[in-house]
Amino acid sequence: MRFRRRRHNEEAELNITSFMNLMIVLVPVLLLSMVFSRITVLELNLPDSASSSSATETEDMDFLEVVIYPDYLGINHPAGNRAFSVCPHPEGELAGSHNYTQLNEALQQIKVRLEDEYQIEKNDIVLLAQPDTDYQTIVSTMDAVRSFKAVVAANVVDASLFPDVSLGDAPENDPLRDQVPCDTVTGGAP
Repeated sequence: MRFRRRRHNEEAELNITSFMNLMIVLVPVLLLSMVFSRITVLELNLPDSASSSSATETEDMDFLEVVIYPDYLGINHPAGNRAFSVCPHPEGELAGSHNYTQLNEALQQIKVRLEDEYQIEKNDIVLLAQPDTDYQTIVSTMDAVRSFKAVVAANVVDASLFPDVSLGDAPENDPLRDQVPCDTVTGGAP
């Protein structure tokens, strides 16, 4: 006797249960491991290559620069005169690093003096850095010269100091180093 096999024409089902389990675990892991980056752009202005040789007294008073050296920061105002020398932090965990708070306070004094005595509304500043100055020092200095914390109507806000920043090369040896010594905390030009 012959047995006949009956063919069962069943439709094959695709079992995606294990695949769905994998996706349920994999998608959150990939989302959590993703690096979210924020790109911040600072607008810089390059100094003019040719400057006029006949400068008036107002233009001289309008010139302001911060020179970044490894052991201190120098503020030159007016042209060719050291107004302040900002010493590094003397002690604590910040010992030896640049004192950006003192830099900010000195620039606030200069801004007030420009507005009160000379009626000059100044928004630009030149940062001079040596070629081996690290990037973080330049960015921290830029942050210190662009704005300061002010209290307005019982709220702390960022007030504009010198938002237009230009970059340049600092001289290797500071010819104005002895004009205002670094140990002078509240130095200033008359």
